[in-house]
Amino acid sequence: MPSSNDALRRLPLVALGALLAASGAAMAQEGPAFCLTILHNNDAESQLLDAGSELESFGGAATFVSLVEQQRAAAAAEGCAALEAGDVPRAVVTLSSGDNFLAGPEFNASLEKGPPFYDSLVVNAIGYDALAIGNHEFDFGPDVLVDFIEGVDPEVPFLSANLDLSAEPRLQALADAGRIAGSVVLERDGERIAVIGATTEDLPFISSPRGVTVGDVAQAVRDEIEGLPDEVDKIILISHLQSVNEDVALLAELEGIDVAIAGGGDELLANPDTPLVPGDEEDVAGPYPMMVPDASGKEVPVVTTSGNMKYLGRLEVLFDDQGEVLATAGAPVRVVQKGADDAVTPDPEVAANVTVPVAAALEEAANTVVGTTEVPLNGRRSDIRTRETNLGNLIADALLVRARAAGGEFGIDGVDIGLQNGGGIRNDSVLPAGEITELDTFDILPFSNFVTVVEGLAPADLKLLMENAVSAVEDGGGAFAQISGFSLVYDPEAVALELDDAGSVVTEGQRVKEIALDDGTQIVADGAVVEGAPAVNLVTIDFLARGGDQYPFGDATFTPLGISYQQALSRFIEEDLGGKVTAEAYPEGGTGRIKTVP
Repeated sequence: MPSSNDALRRLPLVALGALLAASGAAMAQEGPAFCLTILHNNDAESQLLDAGSELESFGGAATFVSLVEQQRAAAAAEGCAALEAGDVPRAVVTLSSGDNFLAGPEFNASLEKGPPFYDSLVVNAIGYDALAIGNHEFDFGPDVLVDFIEGVDPEVPFLSANLDLSAEPRLQALADAGRIAGSVVLERDGERIAVIGATTEDLPFISSPRGVTVGDVAQAVRDEIEGLPDEVDKIILISHLQSVNEDVALLAELEGIDVAIAGGGDELLANPDTPLVPGDEEDVAGPYPMMVPDASGKEVPVVTTSGNMKYLGRLEVLFDDQGEVLATAGAPVRVVQKGADDAVTPDPEVAANVTVPVAAALEEAANTVVGTTEVPLNGRRSDIRTRETNLGNLIADALLVRARAAGGEFGIDGVDIGLQNGGGIRNDSVLPAGEITELDTFDILPFSNFVTVVEGLAPADLKLLMENAVSAVEDGGGAFAQISGFSLVYDPEAVALELDDAGSVVTEGQRVKEIALDDGTQIVADGAVVEGAPAVNLVTIDFLARGGDQYPFGDATFTPLGISYQQALSRFIEEDLGGKVTAEAYPEGGTGRIKTVP
């Protein structure tokens, strides 16, 4: 991004919203010609039943579908009434900005069922006009994404202008058939509305796209704009760039976008009078919409919703006869199942075909006890990504034990150490002392990550990996490592490792001070690799071995062991620990495997 935007991008989102946004509608002098209502959401992430613990009266796919139907009918009848537009032609489009499903117990129910997945059924029921492709769509690799898309109405396109699918034949076949595209032109009441999709450039580091390559977002969107038919004068960008701040920065490089709908950041944009889901009052990051300047200085409305089907965004946009935005108004509409005046009745078909079977699958998982824990197990995001925790230790030990047990079948002669990135541990909570169920293990480790061994890792390469692990600890980066079989001492104030997009070292890391195997063998001492230190065999997950979270494994060969990390944890508790996690082995605060310098 241009350096002129750096200060802007570093602003807190609340300050950014206050700086760039103007609450309410701003009417220009030209006469209105067309009213477009955009219904939108992002980051649904397979939250199919409700909004989560203590929010069971909110969210849920069946309720979301009913709300979409209600709002679509209201928009068709009212148009831009809030903007006092008068009797102008009006239309409605429904869009998603990505992360349309997510690994976890709900999506596991889909995998056990097989295509069409429950999430595909929900997409069909919502009646989207287009969906952006997010990063989580690739968490199970390209083939599961294909299965998901094939379960959706073939007339509904999935959009991303900056993905090259040519090395993935099944995805490319969908692209050849027009089911995946960079953009689509929707016709409404004689008006032509282009919708362009984009996916985060960080995709290779945070998901598993395999042969899919990712291009520059700004250039790809620019090319897509230039390739649109001349008669198209209304352009919507649906992007999944991980933060609305990224959309702000992107718009500063573009001209021609009329509305931007962001995804991936889970930010809640709302105005003071907007009814919110309880507990969200302190999470409002800016007004709805935010008004953001593009490269020409024109202000563009930017919207997004927080995820998990808690809100449906409704944006009214009034255009003149040249396709210029005259005014906007709108708000996120909360999804309420019961207990409030704005509650809607869940869609009975979605309830029968999705809610009931998914709830049954989760109940079965919740009733399958794999063990007990004497001590609370800490998986809070703020901790698991910044320091050693007892849950992190448990997971790293599970990888190491399973690799040692299974490695011989794959010709692996011993495994020395284990490493799990904090970003792959997703429950973001403390599991209380008591029973541990199969459902708990899915909540903790939801992704399709497979236990993988990298053999013959040189001492210098191990130090490089651990420099990456602690390079963004101050930001709570997902690369932070939970470890087994060795100890680490690092200095969070020292120079951090910096890598470029190709994984090459830009700045040498100086944070790692000590690495010692559990048998006392020193690998790194006083910040330097010890002469004569041995190579090691390391177990991790295939996501990291393939370069996820920018782990610099380079061209190292690795062997997946055919067991997921969730299965490894479940078996470790049930079989290797005899169903009991003890406070002695996994005390609160950990055992001192990871320390900072005094």
